[in-house]
Amino acid sequence: MKRFIGIACLLLFINACDDGDLKVETIDFADVTATKCTSKDVIYKVKDTEILYLEIPSTSFGLDETPDGTPISIPISSSIRTVYRLYNGTASEDNICPPVPNATPNVIEEWITTSGTIQITTTAIKAPGTATNSTKITGYNHYIVLKNVTFQKPSGDQLYETFVFGNYTTTVSPLPFGFDEEAVTKSSCDERIFSFSGGESLVLDVDNFTTLFANEATTTPRIASISNSKKLTYKLFNGTINDTYFCTNPTPSTPTLAQEWNAVNGIDGVDGTIEVTTTSNGPNTFRHTIHLKKVTMKKGNSDFYLGDDFLYGSFDTTF
Repeated sequence: MKRFIGIACLLLFINACDDGDLKVETIDFADVTATKCTSKDVIYKVKDTEILYLEIPSTSFGLDETPDGTPISIPISSSIRTVYRLYNGTASEDNICPPVPNATPNVIEEWITTSGTIQITTTAIKAPGTATNSTKITGYNHYIVLKNVTFQKPSGDQLYETFVFGNYTTTVSPLPFGFDEEAVTKSSCDERIFSFSGGESLVLDVDNFTTLFANEATTTPRIASISNSKKLTYKLFNGTINDTYFCTNPTPSTPTLAQEWNAVNGIDGVDGTIEVTTTSNGPNTFRHTIHLKKVTMKKGNSDFYLGDDFLYGSFDTTF
């Protein structure tokens, strides 16, 4: 009899504790990939019956790296916040992304941030280019961390000094670089050398043109370093340009400039080198072939590498 009463009490105790409510103590989405809703500014992660999502303007994820140790900081507010939800069934993006999200499965627990700061550290994602050891930027990774954040939850506030949301990636179209090395041109109005293709240009502007491109065959290449007086500039336009663009004054207002990248100043004998080889190409004509060695292009805090040896192209001069 005593044994029966003991078992009955134990069963009553278990049933009393199991009231159907699951109490969540920690959130862990470290291994879950973040995705953006297509119709709204929400970055979300789904794991079985759980969803963690961040409501934040898409403009918060810039197309440039953040400086080392200086992430973008955005205060949490009623419109910029992180929400955790636990459902009574398998969750999906349909529970948060549509204009009218699915009502099922049901939410059985929800945490909402009420204060703190969102920090975003952005780094470029690079892939190999066509030249030796060259790189191209294909996207940006945004590492999202919440600092000194308070979650309001059913059992009371939960505070975190650091709460890691994780990585979110955005893709970009790599720069075309569709230049023809046979189509490099000497400007007719100044001493610039340019190559253009569709809506992009690559311009070399040197201060000692007659020295670097002397009308005399070389036995060894002439060498100069990228500097403030020897500039290499890449521009991408929102439209097509032609050779008249470069000598039109004032500069045409269309097409508009979308991106501008400038070569990083070189170190003599190390990197950022302009190498010119000159050969005779008929009576009173010389051909100058330009190689760019170990040149890095930079815009803001982002950069990519042209390669160990990038063939810029050739052009002729006469005398």
